[in-house]
Amino acid sequence: MLLTNLKILAVILGTVTLYTVLASAIPQIESEVPQELTLGADFSAEELVAAGEDLYQGAGGCVACHGLGTRAPNLLTDHAGTGLIGARCAARETGKDCKTYLHEALVQPLAYVVEGFGPIMPDMSRTLSDAQIWALVAYLESLGGTVDVTADDVGAGADPAGEAADAPNGAAAAAGGGAIAGGSTDATEIWAAAGCGACHQLGGEGGAVGPALDGLGATRDRAYIRRAILDPAADLAPGFEALGGMMPAAFGQSLSAAQLEALVDLLAEEG
Repeated sequence: MLLTNLKILAVILGTVTLYTVLASAIPQIESEVPQELTLGADFSAEELVAAGEDLYQGAGGCVACHGLGTRAPNLLTDHAGTGLIGARCAARETGKDCKTYLHEALVQPLAYVVEGFGPIMPDMSRTLSDAQIWALVAYLESLGGTVDVTADDVGAGADPAGEAADAPNGAAAAAGGGAIAGGSTDATEIWAAAGCGACHQLGGEGGAVGPALDGLGATRDRAYIRRAILDPAADLAPGFEALGGMMPAAFGQSLSAAQLEALVDLLAEEG
């Protein structure tokens, strides 16, 4: 009996030792915290691509799935004979160019799940700023394609310090799933679906509960408009102070990053 118990104990100790050795041999990955991307107004495409590569290989955590080709398509190599991601991206969605496809795939990944893979990718706007997402787009375009991300896309041209940093929670505040307007990035559809016209006048049409937004782009910059959408009580228009709190403060959750920027574009052009 004693001999049997000693054999069992030896087997247990041997098994524990074996798995301990195997576990210690597996490389451990230390998580990084994405740092805010700071670009000057005249940044080059090479700088943007380099920033995107740093994110892809490091803090963005992309290689955990997209560098293996098992959990998600490997974006660093050919996939099913269609070339690198920069070469194949323009052909992924009919009528959608590479830049648009990649950006939307980063912020609305569940809408672009590649056949054969599961819906495991999170909305990257929850952890990265829009500038960081555009840097990733530029890097992915550079892999076999042409980089056409511009300063207007990144937002650095209008504000070298980064407009996103002026938003209440940074551009990442636009972390919603794009539920409004069925995920459309058509600004007029978003305007209608969000019910903006019930209180605000635009193009001579709409309610008069809140301030009219005709001509807003002539007096306010994009950072102000973005902040007003995400945190409407932060800076109330003169004469409307009593209405503070009436406008929903949840657009940061209900709009995707692309929808938010489309709405900002619409209002900024009302000059």
